[in-house]
Amino acid sequence: MIMGCQISDELLGTFLPIVVYWGYSGIYCLLEWLEGYRLHTKQDEDEKNLVSKWTVIKGVLCQQAVQALVATLLFAVMGSDDEAAGSTQRHSLTVLVVQFITAMVVLDTWQYFMHRFMHQNKFLYKHIHSLHHRLVVPYAYGALYNHPVEGLLLDTIGGALSFLLSGMSPRASIFFFSFATIKTVDDHCGLWLPGNPFHLFFNNNTAYHDIHHQLYGSKYNFSQPFFVTWDRILGTYMPYSLKNRRGGGFEARPAKEFNGD
Repeated sequence: MIMGCQISDELLGTFLPIVVYWGYSGIYCLLEWLEGYRLHTKQDEDEKNLVSKWTVIKGVLCQQAVQALVATLLFAVMGSDDEAAGSTQRHSLTVLVVQFITAMVVLDTWQYFMHRFMHQNKFLYKHIHSLHHRLVVPYAYGALYNHPVEGLLLDTIGGALSFLLSGMSPRASIFFFSFATIKTVDDHCGLWLPGNPFHLFFNNNTAYHDIHHQLYGSKYNFSQPFFVTWDRILGTYMPYSLKNRRGGGFEARPAKEFNGD
């Protein structure tokens, strides 16, 4: 029974975030007709983006296949290590909260520095990271559209480090990586919906990341997916203000108080 439960946790931890990604993206696809809440018009999405949606879908599926393989290997190696103390940890809310916060900090730290490095290194940007920035107008299911090397370095290795260093169990990782997936999709959804809890509780949100996808913001707002801490500490923070766009919807622009170089 214990082994069966462990295998179930591993399978869920590997594949549930993938299901969540496409399910949550699908919800936003149904809402994309809400022009009054879009950060860019549908016309801008069709005209400014430099890659087809079919190519994006294939790229995301490729990255998710690599992530699933790495997760399977990780769980196979680490899964049994928690059996002695696992039952105690799984029932301790305090431990789970600490593990979640630790995983969030680890993932944010890894992704900030790797993401910023890929912008500053001209070779890496031209040949690897620029692939993601072909989506000038981000949309939900393009959140994980990256070069395979970037997907491995930022997302897969970053996720593995957050799992290992936080000490969470495969069961806890189901919730953490599903949450991180939802947050990442939301950051790229291109919609500013009223009452969105991610917009209420996180300064790093849809508008904040949209700024980074624009030419004027490409040297700022590297933090992802949770906090803006590293941007603030290291001087790459570009605050935004939302403006009503003529014809309906919103536009994220640098705040007036921002004084960049």
